[in-house]
Amino acid sequence: MLLGNKADLVDQMAVLTEDAVEFAKEQRLFFAETSALTGDNVDKAFFELLEEIYAEISKNPLEFGNGKSNGHATALKGSKIDDIAGSDIETSEMKNLSTCSC
Repeated sequence: MLLGNKADLVDQMAVLTEDAVEFAKEQRLFFAETSALTGDNVDKAFFELLEEIYAEISKNPLEFGNGKSNGHATALKGSKIDDIAGSDIETSEMKNLSTCSC
């Protein structure tokens, strides 16, 4: 996914839309111009990202536990997603570390 933010500041655009669209096509990326200020295309971008994640996960479902059925649920096959952060920081601690104003 490639997002151009601050779409509301058209007169201050640093990258031409046509250039971003071309780059996104070359890299096989979804492209959207968004504005955090006005909210334009923000929902669309998140939904597109979720659809792409779902499509990828559907191709290779996740495994849980040891990958064996325990009689209560059917084991899933595919790749296991490990803790990509590699950290034991709790969510509340992450919020304190974040620079996001949301």
